Order: sequence, then C-alpha cells, then structure tokens
Amino acid sequence: MEQLDVAILGAGLGGLGAAIRLQRAGIGSFRVLERAQEVGGTWRDNTYPGCACDIPSHLYSFSFEPNTEWTRPYPRQAEIQAYILRTVARHQLAARIQLGAQVTQLRWLADEQLWRIDIAGEPALKARHVISATGPLNKPAIPAIEGRGSFAGEQFHSSQWRHDVPLAGRRVAVVGTGASAIQIVPALAGVAAQLSVFQRTPPWVVPRPDRPYSAVRRQVYRALPWLQTLNRWRIYWRNELFGLGFLGSQRMQRLARWGASAHLRHQVRDPALRERLTPDYAPGCKRMGVSSDYYPALQKPGVALVTGAIDRVEPRGIVTADGALHECDVIVWATGFTATEFVTPMRIHGEGGVELSALWQAQPAATHLGIHVAGFPNLHLLVGPSTGLGHNSIVFMIEAQLNTIIGALRGGPPVLRLKPQVQAASYAGVQRRLRRTVWASGCKSWYQHPDGRIDTLWPGFTWQYWRATRRFDARLYEISET
Repeated sequence: MEQLDVAILGAGLGGLGAAIRLQRAGIGSFRVLERAQEVGGTWRDNTYPGCACDIPSHLYSFSFEPNTEWTRPYPRQAEIQAYILRTVARHQLAARIQLGAQVTQLRWLADEQLWRIDIAGEPALKARHVISATGPLNKPAIPAIEGRGSFAGEQFHSSQWRHDVPLAGRRVAVVGTGASAIQIVPALAGVAAQLSVFQRTPPWVVPRPDRPYSAVRRQVYRALPWLQTLNRWRIYWRNELFGLGFLGSQRMQRLARWGASAHLRHQVRDPALRERLTPDYAPGCKRMGVSSDYYPALQKPGVALVTGAIDRVEPRGIVTADGALHECDVIVWATGFTATEFVTPMRIHGEGGVELSALWQAQPAATHLGIHVAGFPNLHLLVGPSTGLGHNSIVFMIEAQLNTIIGALRGGPPVLRLKPQVQAASYAGVQRRLRRTVWASGCKSWYQHPDGRIDTLWPGFTWQYWRATRRFDARLYEISET
C-alpha cells in the first residue's frame, strides 16, 4: 500500500494553499485527493447566474499569489475559478493532484502510527499526516417540505445548477433569501416570465460598490505591485473595523443598522414592501448580504416577494400557509448548506476507533483553534470548527492556519497529539467570547446547531487569530517518535 508523508483532502483554496506551502517547506511526499474532476471547490461547484464573491477580490486571494488581472472589486465565479486554475499551473500542482478520488474513510492505525485513507473505487493509501480541506459549504441543505418529490417541474439546489434547464419565459420560484439568492434573483428578474421569491426571514443588505477596474489601474498594479498590496491591507483593516459590530460594539452595531436601513430606504420607496424587507434582528446575526441590485430586482414587473410560510409542494407549485398556490415551472432551492456538519459524509476514526462526526453530534465540536482535535493524532483541519467569519476573508484564515500546520510538519517527530486539557480550555474560551457577539443576540441562523450552540465562528478579529496561529507551539501537544 502506497505511503505518503501528507495527504491533503480537497482541492479548493484551502487544499491548494496547503500544497503550495508544503512545496515551499520542502515536504515532497504529498498528494491532494479531490473527489471531483476539476479543482476549485466552492468556485467550481457554484455556477448559478450572478455567482460572485462578497469579499473584495484583492483580499479574497492568496497573499503569496496576488492577481493583477482582477477586473472588478467583487469578482464573478468564472474569474475566481480562472485565478485558481492559473495558480495550479503556476505552482505546477497538477502532478500532485488525484482527481476523482472520493475519500470515504480515514482510520488511525495505532500499531503503525499512520492514517489509512480509503478511496471509493481506488486502492487505499497510508499517510503520516492528513490535512482535511474539504470545506464547510459543500453539502446542500434542502428543507424536508411535504410533497417536494411530487413537483412536476424541474427543481435543483443553487450549488447544483441545471444549465440545461431553460428559464427564459418560464415561471421560476426561488426559495430562500440568503447570500446565493441575493445574487440569483437579480440575474433571473427580467429573464423569467414570473419570478416568485420565497422569504422566511429578510436579510440585512449593504451596498456593493462594484465599478470595474480600468485597464490603467491593472497596468499600474503590474508595474507597482506594492500598490496592490497596500490596497489589500486597506481593505483588510476596513473589514476589521466593521468587525467591531459583530464582536459586541453597540456603537458600530448602530452604525451598521443605520447604513443598511438607509440602503433599504433609498432603494425601496414603497413603505409596505420596505416593511416586509426590514429584519427584526441585529445586523450580522445572520449573514449579511452585499448587493446593489437585489432590492431593485424585487420591484421589477413579474417579480413577487412571498413572505407566507411554505406549507407544502404540489405538482403545480408551492402552497403557502394561507392556502395560496404559487404555480411555477422550476424551483430553485437557494437554501444554503449544512455548515455544522463539518466532515460528513466522510468518516474519520481516531484513537480507540472514535468517529469524529459521531463525537461532534454527541458533544460540542471542540478543537484547538479549529485546527487540531484531541484523540486524532496528525489530523490537521482547514476551515474547521470555530474558524468561520462574518466580516473578513476566509483566505486570510486559511493562510493563518497553514502557519501552524506547516510548523507542525516541518522537521517534526512522527506523532502529534493535542492535549485534551488544551482543547477544553481553547473551546471554553471561544464559547465565552461568543456570548458577547452579535451571533448570540437571539436570531436563528445557519451558524448554529439546532440547540442554538455556535461551533462555526471565530469570535474575534482575524489579526488575533493570526497571532495565535503564527507559530506552532509544541508545548500544547504530546509529541512522540512512535
């Protein structure tokens, strides 16, 4: 059975960033295992109309791989995927990536002090270390609504867009008003003959300044790359400032509410519609939308905002609680992902045969900084529990996590075991800080488990996370040669 020093699971931004950092560290025996037939992760999968990033492009990219060719502040999906493919080519990663490799199970082999990696339809591998970069937003969440299977038309999740299904001139229902729907609705308004947008809870939406970059600006960045770096840091610290509102500052909360409310008042003149679009929770408690064309799209002819609760689905359409049938030909489920199921459907069996998903269902998803888990030696997580953000770039967090992981791997002994008391203290600190944040202010969101516990988010500034992860601290681990 083939044996590697490191196996990386997933070829999205996290997995590719890990591969580049391993190469730079001189760790040559590694492979990236990707279940799909192309790299890209989220930006490969999500191809719905209007798909774009809601973090500015200069920050939503690797610090070590700046892109002078961004055409606008908020890049579209195709542009981000092109950046990812160029990064793979530039760093000659293709030979390191095994496509079509669906990892089904990891098992810690205590007698060999290695991970056994089972791959569907392929020979198993062994590895000293595993870096899991499977990402939290890849398992679609479709609500279990009565009669969903009886619908006579086409239906699909936003992340599994059916480009073979024509929408022009048809009656389309978009269920959900989260980040994806906010981009889909403007793209479909005016294309579909009738567009029904089913809203359970209105989102807070802030403007999206997305004026395309000029050719001159891109030329300047190519000639003077330090200017692009300066702009990256400007965006970074602006976002950190906005983060004050998420982390407990009432003054910043009031400013965020004022700004989002002003955006709504400016774009929606009808008081009745504006009232239906006004959230009753603090800005940021649910993920905030970034759009300058969502509200105008809702006011176009042929577009209807439906705020009644969905009761069931029938062959001809969706029935709301008031008994009204909203007929449609196509249903788009823009209902997000199961973000609290961190590693499923893959099974990870650590020491003593303990399975990680089952462990985290029975008790909180405790880790140290979202990277290491007690009882799972030499397993390293990227974008694991307690590392999600509401205000800044997850790519920054990935790079911070890689500082710790590469430090652990570079020249280190074979087996690293996180001390349970370190994990307990780390998780308790995260939960204590979360209680002061906007995410714990009372709303229900996809950040939370059904019981209200939040195991998805980092309750601080990203610079604080960087400071905590910038070096691997061996004192927090039991380290052995065997």
